[in-house]
Amino acid sequence: MLPLFFMTNKHIRNRQLSDFSTDKRVLFVIGIAVPVAIAAMFAGMLLLQLIRLCTNLAYFGRFSFEESQLGSVSLGLWSVGIPVVGSLLIGLIARYGSEKIRGHGIPEAIEAILLGRSRLDAKVAVLKPLSSAIAIGTGGPFGAEGPIIMTGGAIGSLIAQALPVSDNERKTLLVAGAAAGMTTVFGTPIAAIMLAVELLLFEWSPRSFIPVVVAATVAELGRSLMGMGGPLFPFDGTMMTSLPGFAGWIAIGIAAGLLSGVLTQLVYACEDGFQRLPIHWMWWPMIGGLVVGIGGLVDPRALGVGYENISAMLDGQMLGVAAIMLLLVKAIIWSVALGSGTSGGVLAPLLIMGGALGAALAGWLPDASPGFWALLAMAAMMGGTMRAPLTATFFAVELTGNVHALLPLIVACVTAHAMTVLLMKRSILTEKIARRGHHIVREYRVDPFELTHVRDVMTAQVVSVPAAMTLRAAVRFLTAPDTRHPSFPVVDEQGQVLGIVDPPSVLAWRRAGEHRDQTLEQLLRGKKITLAYPDEYLAGLVDKLVHANVAHLPVVSRTDGSLVGYIGWKDLMRVRQRLNSETHDRTALMGRKGRSGR
Repeated sequence: MLPLFFMTNKHIRNRQLSDFSTDKRVLFVIGIAVPVAIAAMFAGMLLLQLIRLCTNLAYFGRFSFEESQLGSVSLGLWSVGIPVVGSLLIGLIARYGSEKIRGHGIPEAIEAILLGRSRLDAKVAVLKPLSSAIAIGTGGPFGAEGPIIMTGGAIGSLIAQALPVSDNERKTLLVAGAAAGMTTVFGTPIAAIMLAVELLLFEWSPRSFIPVVVAATVAELGRSLMGMGGPLFPFDGTMMTSLPGFAGWIAIGIAAGLLSGVLTQLVYACEDGFQRLPIHWMWWPMIGGLVVGIGGLVDPRALGVGYENISAMLDGQMLGVAAIMLLLVKAIIWSVALGSGTSGGVLAPLLIMGGALGAALAGWLPDASPGFWALLAMAAMMGGTMRAPLTATFFAVELTGNVHALLPLIVACVTAHAMTVLLMKRSILTEKIARRGHHIVREYRVDPFELTHVRDVMTAQVVSVPAAMTLRAAVRFLTAPDTRHPSFPVVDEQGQVLGIVDPPSVLAWRRAGEHRDQTLEQLLRGKKITLAYPDEYLAGLVDKLVHANVAHLPVVSRTDGSLVGYIGWKDLMRVRQRLNSETHDRTALMGRKGRSGR
């Protein structure tokens, strides 16, 4: 560190800056995240119990909370009506309760975060798990993760709305509740944290990351204390790293990426078809329920959450024709039902369809442990469709407890992610939001305003006007044909900046009845002036421009206050233009530059 007597103002100011903007306020948010996580955890447990109850009531006619597997039951024609009745109930709940229960939950959570100031109402917290339990319990081919993410998020939002918190803190608590809910259902706290980072937070900072980690950890701890610890689908299969194996990992990623694109298009094609029907949307889920019921007759394994299918595929008990049949039936009924606007999640179906793809392709790929290719395809399908490769990778590791498959998983997930990014403009999550008229960018970059000094973009050759200039002369000067700029700094004989003269200020003085022979120094005397400094960053300068409600600021030296530059909004736009050039301009052969396609 420099000796104190050598420290300049610049050194002192730079010491005051920090890598992060997080302060002690985060401790308060962490304190709130704990009860949010506990509430979301109990909501997740309640949802699982409701799904079991609805399944037993609908298909077995018994009041029981025991786990039931529809895939092992022989269903008759009577079973076709069960999803129809369940869908009718969901349509009624959506129309007369809350329309926000429609869909699979994650797009609604994203929309609330980005566009709704992270505010969700109590109806969502109650009706979303209820409607999802009915949909899944009556055979809907969905998972519980989307509904519990929405429900946990609603709990976090409601608690935050009752407290003195900012919009950003409310967003953090909403996401904390969502992460806790997902952890409760699947026992995957790391994946829940990554889901928050990749999909929900839209920032990467300790002020939001730490409370989310605390919430997911609390939920996992509570889950373990309730006897729900351990991976849901224990699996220790792997394969030796080799060139053929590496090619197989990539092949699985490519196949999963292509199937992700097909499924996304199929879901929204079904949604477009329902939009064209001449009936109220309340009745659409019934049509989807009819398709689900018929699909259940073809292959009962496609009904419900289908966790037993995941276990069978990881155990190597489902291959060939059986896997293909499950994939086709699940894809059709899931796409139609989701497109109809019913309530249910996408994660579990993606795992099942991806696993079926891997099981079907296993005979064409290098030798590996039974279920290994199914596992890779599950994760790749999730990572490609949701465009969250890190979430999918850690999700698969935590579901199975198999850290040895980490490298193959990340290769397959990133390959699938690359395929969908190159082939589709939007994911299955953001397409729904885009159809509502909102564009979402999911790329995180460092703000160039945080890295650029005022001196890097200011105009150094400044034309100023003397403080002794009269108002009459200022009017002539501003309206002269050879005057090229709309505003000018006013400088006195000592070189100090007194303010800015521009057409709005002249007009204000004229309206106030100021005499034309008054000097600018007299008119500006006692007026508050906002100044910029060469060594400050543009992020702070933007705040100054907005606060002062001006388009330009004089730049003065910190040592003697003399005018050294002038900066305005056009200079700020050049920073963005430079960023675009760095992204799209590239050097070609022989040193010539070309512009990449956009």
